[in-house]
Parts: sequence; C-alpha cells; structure tokens
Amino acid sequence: MDPLRQPPSPCSSRPSSPRTPSCEMLGYVGIEAVLDQLKIKAMKMGFEFNIMVVGQSGLGKSTMVNTLFKSKMWKSTLPGLGVPTPKTLQLQSVTHVIEEKGVKLKLTVTDTPGFGDQINNDKCWDPILGYINEQYERYLQEEILITRQRHIPDTRVHCCVYFVPPTGHCSLRPLDIEFLQRLCQTVNVVPVIARADSLTIEEREAFRRRIQHNLRTHCIEVYPQKCFDEDINDRILNSKIRERIPFAVVGADREHLVNGRCVLGRKTKWGIIEVENMAHCEFPLLRDLLIRTHLQDLKDITHNVHYENYRVFRLNKSHVLPRGPGWVNLAPGPAPSPASPQATPRTMKVCRWTQDNSDDEY
Repeated sequence: MDPLRQPPSPCSSRPSSPRTPSCEMLGYVGIEAVLDQLKIKAMKMGFEFNIMVVGQSGLGKSTMVNTLFKSKMWKSTLPGLGVPTPKTLQLQSVTHVIEEKGVKLKLTVTDTPGFGDQINNDKCWDPILGYINEQYERYLQEEILITRQRHIPDTRVHCCVYFVPPTGHCSLRPLDIEFLQRLCQTVNVVPVIARADSLTIEEREAFRRRIQHNLRTHCIEVYPQKCFDEDINDRILNSKIRERIPFAVVGADREHLVNGRCVLGRKTKWGIIEVENMAHCEFPLLRDLLIRTHLQDLKDITHNVHYENYRVFRLNKSHVLPRGPGWVNLAPGPAPSPASPQATPRTMKVCRWTQDNSDDEY
C-alpha cells in the first residue's frame, strides 16, 4: 500500500458539474497556507477513532488491539484459567489518548466477550447492533438540538474488526453469515482470520478463497465497499485490498530479539513468528488499512452513509413539528431493522450522494 495515499474527500462522489473556469493569477497570494492552517487546527483538536472487535473468546482480540496501537489497551486473559464464560453477551469499552509526534488520537475500543460462546446463539448479535445504533442515537440527539455543542462527542463505531476462527477445513459458519449480513448494513466491517499461524500457507489461501466465495454468494459487502471507490486511484488500491480480505493476522504484544533487532512476535519451539513480517502474516496490511491509509475514510463513510441511513430512518419515523427555524421534535423510536428498505446498499449510496450534494447549497 502507498502510505502517502490521502483519504478521499466525501464530496468527490457527487455527480460532476460544469467546472468553474480558472482565473489567471498575477502574483503570489498565499492560498497554499490554508493547508498549514488546517494542520495546526487539527493538531490542536486531535482526532477520534472508535473501533469494535467481535469474535469468539480465545481468538486474540485483546492482543490484536494492543499490537495495532503498540499500547496496553486491554489486558489479555488466557482462556481456561478460572474465568467463567459469561452467560450473556457483555460489551466493554475502554478509552485512551495516544500521542505520537504531537498528534493526539482519542481511541475507544469496544470488546464483545461472550459472542458466539453459548450453546444457543440465537440473536446473539442483538446487543452489538443495539450498541451501534445507540451511539448513532446519541449523536443524533445532540445534533438536532437548537443550541448545539461546538464539537459533538463522537462515540459512533467507525470500524468493526470481525475475527473468523481459523478452522481451515470449512468456510464461514451460519452464525457468521447471519451476523455479517446485518452488521455490514450498520457499520464498516473488516474481517480477519484470527491466529493465522495455526494454518499452513496453503490452508490459509484455500480458507481465504472459501470465505471470499461466501461473502460474494450472500451479498455481504465488507469494507472497502466497491460502490464507494471515489476515483481510479481508489479503485486500484481498494481492489488490491479486497483481494487479500480477510487478512490472515497474528497478534503479539511482546518483543523478542531476532538477528540483533527487537521485533514483535510470538515465540514457539520452532522459531519466532514476526507480526510485522509479511512473510509470516498479513498484520501490516490490517494496520495500514485501519490507521495509515483509510482511517479518515472509515470515519467519512460512517458519517455520510451509516449514520445518515440511521438519521433518515429516525426522521421518517418521527413526528416533525415545524415550531420555528430548525426545530425538530424527535421522540425516541426503535432502531432500524436490517431488512428495512433504508438499510439496503443501494439506498446507502443514494444517502451518501444526497448528503454530499446538499453541501453545495451553502
């Protein structure tokens, strides 16, 4: 991946309009200084990123988060050490501020311990979808106020990393398919093959192909979605990413000495599995996607597509009473069901175009 790739503008997907003719400049004005102004302002405000990890216990979700951000975000708990299996799905969130070279990132990680661990997993996804929609509702309630905050706290989930068990001999389970069909209509989903070091290279590639076939067969659109490629450069880059999804990853939060250098990895009897070595696993591809190349795009699609779908659904279901400029009376209502027309991929694309096109009116 090109680490210098800039995230696409959310407004570049609208229909092309006649270009305004350029004006010949007679001298230096200093328009380029706007970029410096934006950078200074962004450095002061910092950035927010909210990520959710979903998968069965023992797949290394906590370790993977620690590896991604090279921080102790979660304390890993080894399975089978006297820790009881939760009777119901319990969501846990933790927020930390990470600073690197003067750039501050407010990172919120939401874990889903207990998902898929029960004998009866009927509708085990309801708490997860409910949590995601609850964050949309919080943002919406702040947004519709007449006197709004200058900066609305953003707790919306920008990305969900879905951990697939490394079974190798089969493809996605019915539970995975049923849940992913619902989840992809609500949030950006990036599936990964967990603990990929338990598979051989051949098993890993065959397993990946079967999962990709399942995703196509059941019309599951994971991130990055084809319909949101902004231009030819995005299409080329995202096509390479889609070929490798789900990424085969290995997590490790301990350093080991290899040939005189310290590397993150897992130590085994036959050697050390280097997490950041592409010959060993595809963790660098996942890290680049989530942090170095697509972080802002994940946030843009969350706001312009997934949140906009929720907002349209809620406003259509509520009673809009015109009591003054900008007044909206929004009573609490049910979360949109995945089967509703507002949640279809086609509508998602229309909603994004409508949001972008409305910016021209101001």
